[in-house]
Amino acid sequence: MQPFTTVTGIAAPLLVDDVNTDQITPVFRNLKPDYAKLLFMRERALPDGSENPDFVLNKPQFRNAAILVTGRNFGCGSSREGAVWAMVAVGIRCIIARSIADIYRENCLQNGVLPVELRPEDASAFEARVVAADGRMSFTVDLPAQRISGPGGADIAFDIAPPDRIRLLEGLDDIGLTLKHAHDIVAWEKRTSADAPWLQTAVDSRR
Repeated sequence: MQPFTTVTGIAAPLLVDDVNTDQITPVFRNLKPDYAKLLFMRERALPDGSENPDFVLNKPQFRNAAILVTGRNFGCGSSREGAVWAMVAVGIRCIIARSIADIYRENCLQNGVLPVELRPEDASAFEARVVAADGRMSFTVDLPAQRISGPGGADIAFDIAPPDRIRLLEGLDDIGLTLKHAHDIVAWEKRTSADAPWLQTAVDSRR
């Protein structure tokens, strides 16, 4: 996956709570889905099929947003990984929210998207800054420094667990994290082979 260090770009305000993964990417029986078109497909269209001009990502100033700013419990619902793939497909690399559903947060980490949960004392003021900027000025999210900067106020610090920070900085999914310990794994296998050779020839009783 693509490593994450910093992102600078337009921040789009989707300031609602409990946005679920089916809203983010509705399920369609398509073996080769276009995730960019799936992103918020229902919200982006009116009943007659025309574009909804009031939906934030349809507004001209937010069409190329790199940061999505949202409310509580973002990404709740199913464990649909496509709900993160769709963000990546349109160039959104960071989600800043009051809180993010656990599985959705893990899917972000697996796909090079930085999930930031704002501290309660910072949330309202930062949301107001994003609304005031209205896509005219960019914000920067700096993972090494763990800070958000931009127009309308001081930098905001955010927390992230050290293993998650390393995963994003180095562009590692679960397999990549495991392979960082390949030397130790090989050494363990050699020791086990010598200490318990019978394990190497054991027959799987389920066969």
